[in-house]
Amino acid sequence: MVDPRDPVWATPTLREAIAHQQYGRVVRILRQAEGLTLAELGRRCGYSGSRLSRLERDHAPLTDVGLLRTFATALHVSPAVFGLLPASEEPADAGKDIRRPSGPTVVPGTAEAEEDPVRRRELLAVSASMAGAAALGLPRRASAATPGSLDRILFSGVTSGEPVSLATLRDSVELARTKFEAAQYGELGQALPHLLAAATATRDHANIGDLAQANGLLADAYLTTAALMIKRSDDLASWTAADRAFQAAMISGDPLAVADARRAQAVVLRRTGRRTQARDMVLDAARSIEPDGHASDEQLSVYGNLLQVAAYTAAVDEQRHTAHEYIGEAARIARRLGHDANLRHTAFGPSNVTGYQVSIAQVLGDSGAAIEHARALQGVPLPTRERRGRLGVDVASAYHQWGRMEDCYRTLRSVERVAPDEVRYRPPVRRMVQDLLRADRGSLPGLRAFAGRVGVRA
Repeated sequence: MVDPRDPVWATPTLREAIAHQQYGRVVRILRQAEGLTLAELGRRCGYSGSRLSRLERDHAPLTDVGLLRTFATALHVSPAVFGLLPASEEPADAGKDIRRPSGPTVVPGTAEAEEDPVRRRELLAVSASMAGAAALGLPRRASAATPGSLDRILFSGVTSGEPVSLATLRDSVELARTKFEAAQYGELGQALPHLLAAATATRDHANIGDLAQANGLLADAYLTTAALMIKRSDDLASWTAADRAFQAAMISGDPLAVADARRAQAVVLRRTGRRTQARDMVLDAARSIEPDGHASDEQLSVYGNLLQVAAYTAAVDEQRHTAHEYIGEAARIARRLGHDANLRHTAFGPSNVTGYQVSIAQVLGDSGAAIEHARALQGVPLPTRERRGRLGVDVASAYHQWGRMEDCYRTLRSVERVAPDEVRYRPPVRRMVQDLLRADRGSLPGLRAFAGRVGVRA
Protein backbone atom coordinates (compact mmCIF):
# COMPACT_ATOMS: atom_id res chain seq x y z
CA MET A 1 0.00 0.00 0.00
CA VAL A 2 1.29 3.46 -0.90
CA ASP A 3 1.05 5.56 2.26
CA PRO A 4 -1.06 8.72 1.68
CA ARG A 5 1.85 10.68 3.19
CA ASP A 6 4.38 9.17 0.77
CA PRO A 7 6.24 11.91 -1.16
CA VAL A 8 5.27 10.20 -4.40
CA TRP A 9 1.85 11.87 -4.20
CA ALA A 10 3.54 15.27 -4.45
CA THR A 11 5.70 14.46 -7.47
CA PRO A 12 4.97 16.32 -10.72
CA THR A 13 5.03 13.07 -12.69
CA LEU A 14 2.23 11.47 -10.68
CA ARG A 15 0.06 14.57 -10.41
CA GLU A 16 0.39 15.21 -14.15
CA ALA A 17 -0.48 11.60 -14.95
CA ILE A 18 -3.59 11.76 -12.75
CA ALA A 19 -4.63 15.16 -14.09
CA HIS A 20 -4.32 14.00 -17.71
CA GLN A 21 -5.88 10.58 -17.06
CA GLN A 22 -2.71 8.77 -18.14
CA TYR A 23 -3.57 5.80 -16.01
CA GLY A 24 -0.90 3.49 -17.36
CA ARG A 25 1.71 5.94 -16.05
CA VAL A 26 -0.18 6.15 -12.76
CA VAL A 27 -0.02 2.36 -12.37
CA ARG A 28 3.72 2.33 -13.11
CA ILE A 29 4.51 5.15 -10.66
CA LEU A 30 2.47 3.62 -7.83
CA ARG A 31 3.80 0.12 -8.50
CA GLN A 32 7.37 1.39 -8.25
CA ALA A 33 6.56 3.42 -5.14
CA GLU A 34 5.29 0.23 -3.48
CA GLY A 35 8.41 -1.63 -4.58
CA LEU A 36 6.58 -4.17 -6.72
CA THR A 37 7.95 -5.83 -9.83
CA LEU A 38 5.81 -6.21 -12.93
CA ALA A 39 5.44 -9.90 -12.15
CA GLU A 40 4.35 -9.25 -8.55
CA LEU A 41 1.69 -6.72 -9.50
CA GLY A 42 0.66 -8.94 -12.40
CA ARG A 43 -0.06 -11.80 -10.01
CA ARG A 44 -2.29 -9.51 -7.93
CA CYS A 45 -4.20 -8.46 -11.05
CA GLY A 46 -4.25 -11.73 -12.95
CA TYR A 47 -2.09 -10.44 -15.82
CA SER A 48 1.27 -11.46 -17.15
CA GLY A 49 4.20 -9.13 -16.59
CA SER A 50 4.48 -8.45 -20.32
CA ARG A 51 0.78 -7.56 -20.59
CA LEU A 52 1.11 -5.23 -17.61
CA SER A 53 4.19 -3.62 -19.15
CA ARG A 54 2.24 -2.80 -22.31
CA LEU A 55 -0.59 -1.28 -20.28
CA GLU A 56 1.84 0.84 -18.28
CA ARG A 57 3.37 2.25 -21.44
CA ASP A 58 -0.03 3.74 -22.35
CA HIS A 59 -0.01 2.44 -25.93
CA ALA A 60 -3.80 2.74 -25.75
CA PRO A 61 -5.81 4.84 -23.29
CA LEU A 62 -6.92 2.91 -20.23
CA THR A 63 -10.68 3.46 -20.09
CA ASP A 64 -12.00 0.06 -19.00
CA VAL A 65 -13.61 0.65 -15.61
CA GLY A 66 -13.26 -2.98 -14.51
CA LEU A 67 -9.54 -2.98 -15.28
CA LEU A 68 -8.98 0.34 -13.53
CA ARG A 69 -10.83 -0.92 -10.47
CA THR A 70 -8.63 -4.02 -10.47
CA PHE A 71 -5.55 -1.80 -10.41
CA ALA A 72 -6.96 0.32 -7.57
CA THR A 73 -7.61 -2.83 -5.52
CA ALA A 74 -4.21 -4.36 -6.28
CA LEU A 75 -2.36 -1.16 -5.39
CA HIS A 76 -4.54 -0.48 -2.32
CA VAL A 77 -5.43 3.05 -3.41
CA SER A 78 -8.72 4.89 -3.67
CA PRO A 79 -10.62 4.32 -6.94
CA ALA A 80 -10.74 8.13 -7.12
CA VAL A 81 -7.08 8.05 -8.22
CA PHE A 82 -8.38 6.49 -11.45
CA GLY A 83 -11.38 8.81 -11.68
CA LEU A 84 -13.85 6.23 -10.33
CA LEU A 85 -16.57 6.20 -7.70
CA PRO A 86 -16.26 3.74 -4.80
CA ALA A 87 -17.49 0.33 -5.94
CA SER A 88 -20.82 0.49 -4.11
CA GLU A 89 -21.56 3.86 -5.71
CA GLU A 90 -20.68 3.11 -9.34
CA PRO A 91 -23.55 3.97 -11.70
CA ALA A 92 -25.25 1.31 -13.78
CA ASP A 93 -23.37 2.30 -16.94
CA ALA A 94 -19.99 1.94 -15.25
CA GLY A 95 -18.63 -0.19 -18.05
CA LYS A 96 -18.70 2.66 -20.52
CA ASP A 97 -15.73 4.77 -21.54
CA ILE A 98 -15.07 7.05 -18.58
CA ARG A 99 -13.51 9.73 -20.75
CA ARG A 100 -16.61 10.26 -22.86
CA PRO A 101 -19.77 10.12 -20.74
CA SER A 102 -22.74 9.30 -22.94
CA GLY A 103 -26.28 10.57 -22.64
CA PRO A 104 -27.39 13.62 -20.69
CA THR A 105 -25.03 15.18 -18.18
CA VAL A 106 -27.67 14.95 -15.46
CA VAL A 107 -28.98 12.09 -13.38
CA PRO A 108 -32.43 11.01 -14.64
CA GLY A 109 -35.16 11.70 -12.16
CA THR A 110 -33.41 14.64 -10.48
CA ALA A 111 -34.73 18.17 -10.60
CA GLU A 112 -31.96 19.09 -13.00
CA ALA A 113 -33.49 16.82 -15.62
CA GLU A 114 -36.49 19.15 -15.68
CA GLU A 115 -34.52 22.38 -15.71
CA ASP A 116 -35.02 24.86 -18.52
CA PRO A 117 -32.01 24.37 -20.87
CA VAL A 118 -31.96 28.06 -21.66
CA ARG A 119 -31.49 28.84 -17.98
CA ARG A 120 -28.77 26.22 -17.75
CA ARG A 121 -26.85 27.80 -20.61
CA GLU A 122 -27.36 31.22 -19.07
CA LEU A 123 -25.76 30.09 -15.83
CA LEU A 124 -22.78 28.42 -17.49
CA ALA A 125 -22.16 30.87 -20.31
CA VAL A 126 -18.65 32.27 -20.57
CA SER A 127 -18.63 35.94 -21.42
CA ALA A 128 -16.89 36.70 -24.70
CA SER A 129 -15.68 39.94 -23.19
CA MET A 130 -13.69 38.05 -20.53
CA ALA A 131 -16.03 39.28 -17.81
CA GLY A 132 -15.75 35.88 -16.13
CA ALA A 133 -12.00 36.16 -15.64
CA ALA A 134 -12.17 39.79 -14.64
CA ALA A 135 -14.85 39.04 -12.06
CA LEU A 136 -12.35 36.96 -10.09
CA GLY A 137 -9.42 39.31 -10.53
CA LEU A 138 -7.57 37.00 -12.92
CA PRO A 139 -5.23 38.77 -15.34
CA ARG A 140 -6.38 38.80 -18.93
CA ARG A 141 -3.47 36.64 -20.05
CA ALA A 142 -4.45 33.90 -17.56
CA SER A 143 -7.49 33.17 -19.69
CA ALA A 144 -6.15 34.31 -23.04
CA ALA A 145 -7.48 31.09 -24.49
CA THR A 146 -11.18 30.76 -23.69
CA PRO A 147 -11.35 27.83 -21.28
CA GLY A 148 -14.66 26.52 -22.58
CA SER A 149 -17.83 25.72 -20.75
CA LEU A 150 -17.88 24.33 -17.26
CA ASP A 151 -19.26 21.04 -18.57
CA ARG A 152 -16.30 20.68 -20.92
CA ILE A 153 -13.82 21.23 -18.10
CA LEU A 154 -15.61 18.88 -15.73
CA PHE A 155 -16.28 16.02 -18.11
CA SER A 156 -13.27 16.12 -20.42
CA GLY A 157 -10.67 17.52 -18.05
CA VAL A 158 -9.48 19.81 -20.85
CA THR A 159 -8.44 23.30 -19.76
CA SER A 160 -6.49 26.02 -21.53
CA GLY A 161 -5.52 28.49 -18.84
CA GLU A 162 -2.14 29.92 -17.99
CA PRO A 163 -0.49 29.74 -14.57
CA VAL A 164 -0.69 32.68 -12.18
CA SER A 165 1.10 33.41 -8.94
CA LEU A 166 -0.14 31.62 -5.85
CA ALA A 167 -1.11 34.98 -4.35
CA THR A 168 -3.25 35.83 -7.38
CA LEU A 169 -4.83 32.39 -7.39
CA ARG A 170 -5.54 32.57 -3.66
CA ASP A 171 -7.29 35.92 -4.09
CA SER A 172 -9.31 34.59 -7.03
CA VAL A 173 -10.38 31.45 -5.18
CA GLU A 174 -11.40 33.56 -2.20
CA LEU A 175 -13.37 35.91 -4.42
CA ALA A 176 -15.17 32.98 -6.06
CA ARG A 177 -16.21 31.68 -2.67
CA THR A 178 -17.32 35.17 -1.68
CA LYS A 179 -19.55 35.30 -4.76
CA PHE A 180 -21.11 31.99 -3.77
CA GLU A 181 -21.70 33.22 -0.23
CA ALA A 182 -23.26 36.39 -1.65
CA ALA A 183 -25.61 34.15 -3.69
CA GLN A 184 -24.30 35.62 -6.95
CA TYR A 185 -24.70 32.32 -8.79
CA GLY A 186 -25.04 33.75 -12.29
CA GLU A 187 -21.77 35.69 -12.07
CA LEU A 188 -20.04 32.76 -10.43
CA GLY A 189 -21.15 30.37 -13.17
CA GLN A 190 -19.55 32.64 -15.77
CA ALA A 191 -16.31 32.97 -13.84
CA LEU A 192 -15.68 29.38 -12.73
CA PRO A 193 -14.35 28.03 -16.06
CA HIS A 194 -11.65 30.71 -16.01
CA LEU A 195 -10.80 29.99 -12.38
CA LEU A 196 -10.55 26.23 -12.89
CA ALA A 197 -8.39 26.71 -15.98
CA ALA A 198 -6.02 29.05 -14.16
CA ALA A 199 -5.93 26.91 -11.01
CA THR A 200 -5.19 23.74 -12.98
CA ALA A 201 -2.41 25.43 -14.97
CA THR A 202 -0.92 26.87 -11.79
CA ARG A 203 -0.92 23.43 -10.16
CA ASP A 204 0.59 21.82 -13.24
CA HIS A 205 3.46 24.33 -13.33
CA ALA A 206 4.07 24.55 -9.57
CA ASN A 207 7.50 23.72 -8.23
CA ILE A 208 7.79 21.07 -5.56
CA GLY A 209 7.81 23.65 -2.76
CA ASP A 210 4.53 25.20 -3.92
CA LEU A 211 2.76 22.01 -4.91
CA ALA A 212 0.84 21.50 -1.68
CA GLN A 213 -0.51 25.06 -1.72
CA ALA A 214 -1.40 24.88 -5.40
CA ASN A 215 -3.33 21.65 -4.89
CA GLY A 216 -5.07 23.11 -1.85
CA LEU A 217 -6.24 26.09 -3.90
CA LEU A 218 -7.35 23.82 -6.75
CA ALA A 219 -9.33 21.77 -4.23
CA ASP A 220 -11.00 24.95 -2.97
CA ALA A 221 -11.89 25.98 -6.53
CA TYR A 222 -13.51 22.61 -7.21
CA LEU A 223 -15.34 22.70 -3.87
CA THR A 224 -16.88 26.03 -4.86
CA THR A 225 -17.85 24.49 -8.19
CA ALA A 226 -19.44 21.52 -6.44
CA ALA A 227 -21.39 23.87 -4.16
CA LEU A 228 -22.80 25.74 -7.15
CA MET A 229 -23.72 22.55 -8.99
CA ILE A 230 -25.48 21.25 -5.87
CA LYS A 231 -27.53 24.45 -5.81
CA ARG A 232 -28.56 23.67 -9.37
CA SER A 233 -29.34 20.02 -8.55
CA ASP A 234 -26.84 18.90 -11.21
CA ASP A 235 -25.73 15.74 -9.46
CA LEU A 236 -23.32 14.42 -12.07
CA ALA A 237 -21.45 17.72 -12.31
CA SER A 238 -21.52 18.01 -8.51
CA TRP A 239 -19.93 14.58 -8.09
CA THR A 240 -17.27 15.28 -10.69
CA ALA A 241 -16.29 18.56 -9.05
CA ALA A 242 -16.32 17.07 -5.55
CA ASP A 243 -14.18 14.14 -6.69
CA ARG A 244 -11.64 16.48 -8.30
CA ALA A 245 -11.59 18.47 -5.05
CA PHE A 246 -10.91 15.27 -3.11
CA GLN A 247 -8.02 14.26 -5.37
CA ALA A 248 -6.39 17.68 -5.10
CA ALA A 249 -6.99 17.84 -1.35
CA MET A 250 -5.33 14.45 -0.87
CA ILE A 251 -2.20 15.64 -2.63
CA SER A 252 -2.24 18.92 -0.68
CA GLY A 253 -1.88 16.99 2.57
CA ASP A 254 -4.46 19.17 4.34
CA PRO A 255 -6.73 16.91 6.43
CA LEU A 256 -9.41 19.59 6.79
CA ALA A 257 -9.54 20.04 3.00
CA VAL A 258 -9.82 16.27 2.55
CA ALA A 259 -12.65 16.09 5.08
CA ASP A 260 -14.49 18.98 3.43
CA ALA A 261 -14.19 17.32 0.02
CA ARG A 262 -15.61 14.15 1.52
CA ARG A 263 -18.53 16.22 2.82
CA ALA A 264 -19.25 17.46 -0.71
CA GLN A 265 -19.10 13.91 -2.06
CA ALA A 266 -21.44 12.71 0.68
CA VAL A 267 -23.98 15.40 -0.20
CA VAL A 268 -24.10 14.15 -3.79
CA LEU A 269 -24.41 10.53 -2.67
CA ARG A 270 -27.34 11.50 -0.45
CA ARG A 271 -29.02 13.43 -3.26
CA THR A 272 -28.78 10.42 -5.57
CA GLY A 273 -30.36 8.04 -3.06
CA ARG A 274 -27.15 6.47 -1.72
CA ARG A 275 -27.96 7.44 1.85
CA THR A 276 -26.07 4.69 3.65
CA GLN A 277 -22.91 5.42 1.69
CA ALA A 278 -23.38 9.14 2.28
CA ARG A 279 -23.76 8.65 6.02
CA ASP A 280 -20.72 6.38 6.24
CA MET A 281 -18.59 8.76 4.19
CA VAL A 282 -19.41 11.88 6.18
CA LEU A 283 -18.97 10.08 9.51
CA ASP A 284 -15.62 8.65 8.42
CA ALA A 285 -14.57 12.17 7.47
CA ALA A 286 -15.68 13.47 10.86
CA ARG A 287 -13.77 10.74 12.70
CA SER A 288 -10.64 11.59 10.74
CA ILE A 289 -10.57 15.12 12.20
CA GLU A 290 -12.32 14.57 15.54
CA PRO A 291 -11.13 17.42 17.76
CA ASP A 292 -9.23 16.99 21.00
CA GLY A 293 -8.91 19.56 23.74
CA HIS A 294 -6.48 21.64 21.71
CA ALA A 295 -8.36 21.78 18.41
CA SER A 296 -8.31 25.00 16.42
CA ASP A 297 -11.47 26.94 15.64
CA GLU A 298 -11.08 25.90 11.99
CA GLN A 299 -11.04 22.23 12.96
CA LEU A 300 -14.10 22.71 15.17
CA SER A 301 -15.92 24.44 12.32
CA VAL A 302 -15.21 21.75 9.72
CA TYR A 303 -16.00 18.98 12.21
CA GLY A 304 -19.24 20.63 13.30
CA ASN A 305 -20.26 21.14 9.68
CA LEU A 306 -19.74 17.44 9.00
CA LEU A 307 -22.01 16.59 11.93
CA GLN A 308 -24.70 18.88 10.53
CA VAL A 309 -24.51 17.11 7.18
CA ALA A 310 -24.65 13.73 8.95
CA ALA A 311 -27.76 14.87 10.81
CA TYR A 312 -29.50 16.07 7.67
CA THR A 313 -28.56 12.85 5.87
CA ALA A 314 -30.12 10.83 8.69
CA ALA A 315 -33.27 12.96 8.47
CA VAL A 316 -33.57 12.36 4.73
CA ASP A 317 -33.26 8.65 5.55
CA GLU A 318 -36.12 9.07 8.08
CA GLN A 319 -33.83 8.25 11.02
CA ARG A 320 -35.33 10.80 13.39
CA HIS A 321 -33.45 9.80 16.55
CA THR A 322 -30.11 9.64 14.78
CA ALA A 323 -30.67 13.01 13.14
CA HIS A 324 -31.41 14.61 16.51
CA GLU A 325 -28.36 12.92 18.03
CA TYR A 326 -25.97 14.28 15.39
CA ILE A 327 -27.43 17.80 15.36
CA GLY A 328 -27.22 17.80 19.16
CA GLU A 329 -23.53 16.98 18.93
CA ALA A 330 -23.09 19.73 16.34
CA ALA A 331 -24.75 22.15 18.77
CA ARG A 332 -22.27 21.11 21.46
CA ILE A 333 -19.37 21.85 19.12
CA ALA A 334 -20.94 25.20 18.23
CA ARG A 335 -21.14 26.11 21.91
CA ARG A 336 -17.50 25.17 22.27
CA LEU A 337 -16.66 27.43 19.33
CA GLY A 338 -18.68 30.08 21.11
CA HIS A 339 -19.80 32.34 18.26
CA ASP A 340 -21.07 32.45 14.71
CA ALA A 341 -18.21 32.39 12.24
CA ASN A 342 -17.36 31.51 8.68
CA LEU A 343 -14.08 29.70 9.11
CA ARG A 344 -13.13 27.56 6.14
CA HIS A 345 -16.31 28.96 4.56
CA THR A 346 -18.47 26.69 6.70
CA ALA A 347 -20.63 29.47 8.23
CA PHE A 348 -20.57 27.18 11.27
CA GLY A 349 -21.76 28.40 14.64
CA PRO A 350 -24.81 28.32 16.92
CA SER A 351 -27.06 30.12 14.41
CA ASN A 352 -26.13 27.79 11.58
CA VAL A 353 -26.93 24.79 13.76
CA THR A 354 -30.39 26.27 14.30
CA GLY A 355 -30.68 26.73 10.53
CA TYR A 356 -29.96 23.03 10.09
CA GLN A 357 -32.61 22.25 12.70
CA VAL A 358 -35.08 24.06 10.44
CA SER A 359 -33.99 21.90 7.49
CA ILE A 360 -34.10 18.68 9.50
CA ALA A 361 -37.56 19.36 10.91
CA GLN A 362 -38.89 20.21 7.45
CA VAL A 363 -37.48 17.02 5.93
CA LEU A 364 -38.96 14.96 8.77
CA GLY A 365 -42.36 16.50 8.07
CA ASP A 366 -42.44 18.61 11.24
CA SER A 367 -43.46 21.86 9.57
CA GLY A 368 -44.50 23.52 12.81
CA ALA A 369 -41.19 22.66 14.47
CA ALA A 370 -39.32 24.01 11.45
CA ILE A 371 -41.13 27.34 11.73
CA GLU A 372 -40.45 27.51 15.47
CA HIS A 373 -36.73 26.95 14.93
CA ALA A 374 -36.75 29.65 12.26
CA ARG A 375 -38.42 32.11 14.63
CA ALA A 376 -35.47 31.68 16.99
CA LEU A 377 -33.31 33.23 14.26
CA GLN A 378 -35.40 36.35 13.74
CA GLY A 379 -33.11 39.33 14.05
CA VAL A 380 -29.99 37.13 14.07
CA PRO A 381 -27.50 38.15 11.36
CA LEU A 382 -26.50 34.90 9.66
CA PRO A 383 -22.93 34.98 8.30
CA THR A 384 -23.73 35.00 4.56
CA ARG A 385 -26.51 35.87 2.12
CA GLU A 386 -26.41 32.32 0.84
CA ARG A 387 -27.24 30.99 4.30
CA ARG A 388 -30.00 33.57 4.76
CA GLY A 389 -31.43 32.64 1.37
CA ARG A 390 -31.20 28.93 2.05
CA LEU A 391 -32.92 29.36 5.40
CA GLY A 392 -35.71 31.29 3.68
CA VAL A 393 -36.19 28.56 1.08
CA ASP A 394 -36.37 25.95 3.86
CA VAL A 395 -38.98 28.02 5.69
CA ALA A 396 -40.96 28.42 2.46
CA SER A 397 -40.75 24.65 1.97
CA ALA A 398 -42.14 24.11 5.46
CA TYR A 399 -45.06 26.44 4.76
CA HIS A 400 -45.62 24.74 1.40
CA GLN A 401 -45.60 21.33 3.06
CA TRP A 402 -48.07 22.66 5.64
CA GLY A 403 -50.40 23.94 2.93
CA ARG A 404 -49.95 27.58 3.94
CA MET A 405 -49.48 28.89 0.42
CA GLU A 406 -49.72 32.60 1.22
CA ASP A 407 -46.96 32.28 3.82
CA CYS A 408 -44.90 30.22 1.37
CA TYR A 409 -45.23 32.92 -1.29
CA ARG A 410 -44.49 35.72 1.14
CA THR A 411 -41.34 33.94 2.30
CA LEU A 412 -40.12 33.34 -1.25
CA ARG A 413 -40.60 37.01 -2.07
CA SER A 414 -38.56 37.85 1.02
CA VAL A 415 -35.79 35.52 -0.16
CA GLU A 416 -35.82 37.24 -3.54
CA ARG A 417 -35.10 40.57 -1.86
CA VAL A 418 -32.19 39.12 0.14
CA ALA A 419 -30.65 36.74 -2.42
CA PRO A 420 -32.30 36.97 -5.86
CA ASP A 421 -30.28 34.14 -7.41
CA GLU A 422 -31.38 31.79 -4.62
CA VAL A 423 -34.88 31.79 -6.12
CA ARG A 424 -33.84 32.18 -9.77
CA TYR A 425 -31.54 29.20 -10.06
CA ARG A 426 -32.85 26.57 -7.64
CA PRO A 427 -35.17 23.87 -9.02
CA PRO A 428 -37.00 23.32 -5.68
CA VAL A 429 -38.14 26.94 -5.77
CA ARG A 430 -39.54 26.52 -9.27
CA ARG A 431 -41.51 23.47 -8.16
CA MET A 432 -43.05 25.42 -5.29
CA VAL A 433 -43.93 28.28 -7.63
CA GLN A 434 -45.63 25.86 -10.01
CA ASP A 435 -47.78 24.65 -7.11
CA LEU A 436 -48.53 28.23 -6.08
CA LEU A 437 -49.76 29.00 -9.59
CA ARG A 438 -52.07 25.99 -9.54
CA ALA A 439 -53.44 26.88 -6.10
CA ASP A 440 -53.79 30.65 -6.58
CA ARG A 441 -57.30 32.08 -6.51
CA GLY A 442 -56.21 35.68 -6.79
CA SER A 443 -54.87 35.99 -3.25
CA LEU A 444 -51.19 36.11 -4.24
CA PRO A 445 -50.59 39.49 -5.90
CA GLY A 446 -47.64 39.63 -8.26
CA LEU A 447 -47.33 35.83 -8.45
CA ARG A 448 -47.26 35.65 -12.25
CA ALA A 449 -44.54 38.27 -12.50
CA PHE A 450 -42.57 36.48 -9.78
CA ALA A 451 -42.98 33.18 -11.63
CA GLY A 452 -41.54 34.78 -14.74
CA ARG A 453 -38.50 36.00 -12.82
CA VAL A 454 -37.74 32.51 -11.50
CA GLY A 455 -38.23 30.86 -14.89
CA VAL A 456 -41.70 29.34 -14.48
CA ARG A 457 -44.30 29.86 -17.18
CA ALA A 458 -47.48 31.32 -15.71
